[in-house]
Amino acid sequence: MSELIKHECGIALIRLLKPLSFYQEKYGTWQYGLNKLYLLMEKQHNRGQDGAGMVNIKISLDPGQEYISRYRSVEQNPISDVFRKVQKAWKKASVKKPEDLDPQWVYEHLPFTGELFLGHLRYGTFGRNSIEFVHPVLRQNNWKSRNLALAGNFNMTNTNELFMKLIELGQHPKAYTDTVTVLEKVGHFLDEENQLRFRQYKNEGYTNREISPLIELNLDVQKVLERASKDWDGGYAIAGLLGHGDAFVMRDPWGIRPAHYYYDDEIVVVASERPVIQTVMDIHYDQVREIKPGEALIIKKDGRISNELIRVPHKRTSCSFERIYFSRGSDKDIYLERKKLGLLLAPKILHTIGYDFANTIFSYIPNTSETAFYGMIQGIREYLVEWKIQEIREKNGSLTNDQIKEIISVEPRVEKIAVKDVKLRTFIADEGSRHDLVAHVYDVTYGLIRNNRDTLVIIDDSIVRGTTLRDSIIRILDRLHPKKIIVVSSAPQIRYPDCYGIDMTRLDSFVAFNAAIALLRETGRGELIDSVYQKCKEQEYLPKEEVVNYVKEIYRPFTDEQISGKIAQLLKPDDCDAEVEIVYQTVDNLHQACPDDTGDWYFTGNYPTPGGNRVVNASYINYIEGRHGRAYS
Repeated sequence: MSELIKHECGIALIRLLKPLSFYQEKYGTWQYGLNKLYLLMEKQHNRGQDGAGMVNIKISLDPGQEYISRYRSVEQNPISDVFRKVQKAWKKASVKKPEDLDPQWVYEHLPFTGELFLGHLRYGTFGRNSIEFVHPVLRQNNWKSRNLALAGNFNMTNTNELFMKLIELGQHPKAYTDTVTVLEKVGHFLDEENQLRFRQYKNEGYTNREISPLIELNLDVQKVLERASKDWDGGYAIAGLLGHGDAFVMRDPWGIRPAHYYYDDEIVVVASERPVIQTVMDIHYDQVREIKPGEALIIKKDGRISNELIRVPHKRTSCSFERIYFSRGSDKDIYLERKKLGLLLAPKILHTIGYDFANTIFSYIPNTSETAFYGMIQGIREYLVEWKIQEIREKNGSLTNDQIKEIISVEPRVEKIAVKDVKLRTFIADEGSRHDLVAHVYDVTYGLIRNNRDTLVIIDDSIVRGTTLRDSIIRILDRLHPKKIIVVSSAPQIRYPDCYGIDMTRLDSFVAFNAAIALLRETGRGELIDSVYQKCKEQEYLPKEEVVNYVKEIYRPFTDEQISGKIAQLLKPDDCDAEVEIVYQTVDNLHQACPDDTGDWYFTGNYPTPGGNRVVNASYINYIEGRHGRAYS
C-alpha cells in the first residue's frame, strides 16, 4: 500500500505442556517457550509497531513466590526492548550464564520461565501511545483463579453501552476505553464464577485451603466468556490467561478478526496469522487450524484443550482487508487471493489501454502490491495467448516466418519503475513531518519510458486517502514523461469507515468520499449532503439495532466509473503533464477472489454488526459538524 494505514493488532499465545527440563533435554534450551514467543511476535510485527508487551504465568509455584511477570514497551523497537528487559532481569538474578542454569532453579527464581506466555503487538490510534494502552493488561487478586491477563486484536463499537453496564454492575471503571470495559466485564464474571464455586464447595464441607485447587480444576471458562461477551458489538480476537493456569482465545461470531492455532503433546501455539505458526513451528499448512467464529480455544491448567461455543455464529464476514493487505502474503491462500485480484483486473486494464502493448509499460507500487501485479500480468498474458492463436488461425497459410515471429513475440512490457525507500518511510511515520517528506518516499527508474509516447500502468493494492499518490507517486512518475499514467487499485473504492480494528475512521480521509461530495455539488445535488445529515441526526439516539446506514445515499447518484474519474481529477497534481486515470477493482471481483472472507463494509457500507451503522452515521455527522475525532469510543 502506498499509504500508511494502521492496524490493531497482533496476538501470540504459548502454553508449554511439559516441564522446562523436557525442553532442555530435547531442544538444548529451557528458553524454548520464550524463543518461540519472540519469533511469533517478530514475524507479526507488521500488525503493530507502536507498542509491544508480554506476560508470563507460572502454574506450580508455592505461595509467596512471584508467578506473574509482565513487560511492556513503547520504545522505537518495542519487541526487542521487551525481550532485552527479560535478558537484563535474568542477568541481574544470576551470576551464571542462562545455558548453565538448572531448569528447576530457573523456574523458581527467574521471571518469564513459566508455562503460559501471552504476547501482543499494538498499533495506536489518535496519538494515544502511552504505556497504559499497551497490552497485555492485568486485573490482579490474591486468589490465583481471579487474576486475569488480557490482550487482543479488537475494537468495540458500543464502548459507551458497555461502560454503562459496568456502572450498573456497581463498578467504577478507571478509564473509558474498550480495553478496560472488556477486561472488567470478563473480570466481573470471573469473580462471580469463583464466588459460585466457593459457595458450592463451602456447602460441601471443604476448608478454604481445599477449595482453591478445586476452583482451579473446575472453573467454567466457557460460562465466564459467554456471560461477559453477551453485549459485545465489534470485531475481536481476545486472548486471556488466568492466574492459576487456564488460558483462552475467543473470536467474534462474525469472524471479523483472525486467530489460528496449533498444538501437539508439547506445546499449544496461537497467533493472528497462519503462516507465522507454520514458520515458527516448522509444520505443514494443514496442521494449523482456525478458531471458528463465535468459538473459544480453551486450555485448562491440567493441559486439556477444547473448542467451545461462546456466541452463536453469524454469517461469516471475515475482514477482506486482511486478505488484500494486512496479513502476511506468505500464507498460501492469501497469496493466491491477491494474485487473483490482479488477474481479474486484466480485462478492465486491457480495455483502458486500448490493447496497445507496444506503447504500454506495466509496473507496481512496492511492496505489498507485487503479488497482485503477478496476477495482472498473468491475466494479460492469458489474453495474449488467445489473441496469438486467433491471429495465426485467421491468417493460416499466408503468414511468413517474420510475421509469425512478430505475432508470437508480443508480450507485455514489464519493468520495476518505483523503488520504495524503506528507511525514509519509517522516519516519516511521524505525522507532523509526513507532508514535507512524502515526495521522497519513492525513487524511480529513469530511461525506460519513451517521452510523451508510453502509457504507464502501475498497480497498488488499495487507494485510501490518495495523499501519497497526489503528493509523491504521480508527481515523480510524471518526471519520466509518460503520455498517460494509469493507477490501478486491486481493492475496490474505500468509501466507509472501519470500526473493527483498522485505523480508518474519518469519512473525509477517503478520496472516494471526497469525490462523491464534489460530484454532488458540481451536478446540483448539494441538498442531498444536508438531507443525509438530517437523517443521521434523527437516528443519533436510537438503539444501534434500529440505525440505518444513510451515508450510502451519498454515492447512489453516480456510477463507480464517474467516482473514479473524479478521484483522478482530485489526485492529479497541478504541475502534472501526463493524463491520469484511476482504475478500481469491483466488489464482485473481490468476492470472487476472496470467497471465504466476505467482510466488505469498507467498500459497500454493509456492516456485519448493528454498531457499524451507528459508527458510519456518527462519522458523517462529525464530517458535517467539523469534528475530527473518531466516531466510536
